[in-house]
Amino acid sequence: MVEKTILYQTKKIFYRTIGSGDPVMLVHGFGEDGNVWDKQVEYLKVKYRLIVPDLPGSGQSAMINDMSMEGMAEVLHSIIHEEHIDKCTVIGHSMGGYITLALVESYWNHVNAFGLFHSSAFADTEEKKETRKKGIDFINQNGAFEFLKTSTPNLFSPNSKDQIPKSIATFIESLKDFTPQALIAYYNAMMDRPDRTSLLKNTKNPVLFIAGEHDNAILLNDVLRQCHLPERSFFHVLKKSGHMGMMEETENANRILEEFLQVK
Repeated sequence: MVEKTILYQTKKIFYRTIGSGDPVMLVHGFGEDGNVWDKQVEYLKVKYRLIVPDLPGSGQSAMINDMSMEGMAEVLHSIIHEEHIDKCTVIGHSMGGYITLALVESYWNHVNAFGLFHSSAFADTEEKKETRKKGIDFINQNGAFEFLKTSTPNLFSPNSKDQIPKSIATFIESLKDFTPQALIAYYNAMMDRPDRTSLLKNTKNPVLFIAGEHDNAILLNDVLRQCHLPERSFFHVLKKSGHMGMMEETENANRILEEFLQVK
């Protein structure tokens, strides 16, 4: 594994590369960093060249001036450019999927397939925006880590809480370095993002959808409402997972990703 940094508009952006073969970028979500993909990296590195960034404001990457979905997609494009990649597959988890869609919209010529892993092309509903605003209030009053300690357990299914409590606790402990500014910027960006279902309808790329049967953040029914839109669509349900299938059903998630990367 090689740890790398680029300067994006004077701000340090951290990412890792590992493996060889066709390039695949794994984009983490809100309240995570690139380490959330560790088990996928370990599995896929034998066949693929993996690029795993820490998004601006997460992990070892600094916040940037434009923390919108489009702004963070520009950072991903800069990494693709830095790595001299012509085309790659991009898999985005949750907020990482929103950023992936923004990347595909602007730089479709650099993407040959993409995946929405517990993610959606829909914009936030008014109800979802209200929930995020309450989250911002909580963060302002109590801090970033208190918010993540409170909210993160809800991302896991009841079965996962019983089966992998130590892994969940270790994951939550790894989130203590997030700043309130970063989490609030993410929430504002998610509230402001547009509906991108037209992109799904118009893309010629294969699109992977992975949904969690017990996902309270991205509802299975919402994924079902959009998975038929692309010309080439691959849809899977992780029946024991909430919103964190890469941890909750690692073997199934790895197999689904590998199959998609092979058929694209």
